[in-house]
Amino acid sequence: MSGSRLMRAIRVSEFGPPSVLKLCADVEVPQPGHRQVLIRVRACGVNPVETYIRSGTHGRRPNLPYTPGTDVAGVVESVGEEVTAVTAGDRVFTTSTVSGGYAEYTVAADDCVHKLPEALDFPQGAAIGIPYFTAYRALIHKAQTKAGETVLIHGASGGVGVAACQLSRALGFRILGTVGTSEGMKVALTNGAHLVFNHREEGYTDKIMEATGGRGVDVIVEMLSNVNLSADLQMLAYGGRVTVVGSRGSIEINPRDTMAKESSIMGVAVFFATPAEKRECAALLYAGMKAGWLRPVVGPLYPLDKAAEAHHDIVESPGAAGKMVLTM
Repeated sequence: MSGSRLMRAIRVSEFGPPSVLKLCADVEVPQPGHRQVLIRVRACGVNPVETYIRSGTHGRRPNLPYTPGTDVAGVVESVGEEVTAVTAGDRVFTTSTVSGGYAEYTVAADDCVHKLPEALDFPQGAAIGIPYFTAYRALIHKAQTKAGETVLIHGASGGVGVAACQLSRALGFRILGTVGTSEGMKVALTNGAHLVFNHREEGYTDKIMEATGGRGVDVIVEMLSNVNLSADLQMLAYGGRVTVVGSRGSIEINPRDTMAKESSIMGVAVFFATPAEKRECAALLYAGMKAGWLRPVVGPLYPLDKAAEAHHDIVESPGAAGKMVLTM
């Protein structure tokens, strides 16, 4: 059986900088247990949250050593007892893994494994999980955005940003995006944003307010709260909502800004989604894949042995243009 086979995988034995990501060639291939699926990994998405966990600064600290990675795309190798949704040979993507996705094989719970339509390749499949489920959770489950409302998506050219743009366009929202590069501007506009602003330009928030006729925006999807949150509160319309998807530290805000608009700040963590919420999101995303509007934008590709480089680049890059993916 596969338990005696060895594979290559990234292992983290201590929390710290990207250099703690070590490629090991003697890791045992995991076995699928009850209602679990063993997947031959072809690609795995790299998410910012994985850099926070690796550094030890995140609330979740996995037991050491561990293999990072949740967003896998690949082919089902075998299934455990009572798995009926997928069978060996199926092309799939995941929203979570049990054993870690930066590896040649991974095990995932069957309710986190979804069929990947033939129209999408494996790197695109690896760009769906956390980005699209997070964008849906922020926009629908948390902000309860309605058709016709205006959404401001910070970092509109990154993994979650592109997902939020595509979802927002499909659901009838008016989309304003912020980016940091001219390439990012093209990515955001191509994927659904109606207007895009360069957050490196002086006074870009004034331009956003002008674009709303001074009314402000209804919902903000915020990837870097420690930089933007105070300004976000001032850009909201009455009853506006900020969904906090990412933050790299603390920030001072004036609570009166929330009182002036009766606005809300809400955290978003896809890990808290209930089984019913996951099924609802998966159903919409699958419909989007079939209809053709859900088309993940893949950015830089890195081989598995360059995972440390990917972790460095995802934090230090001047602006994202698509989803960063490891390939096997």
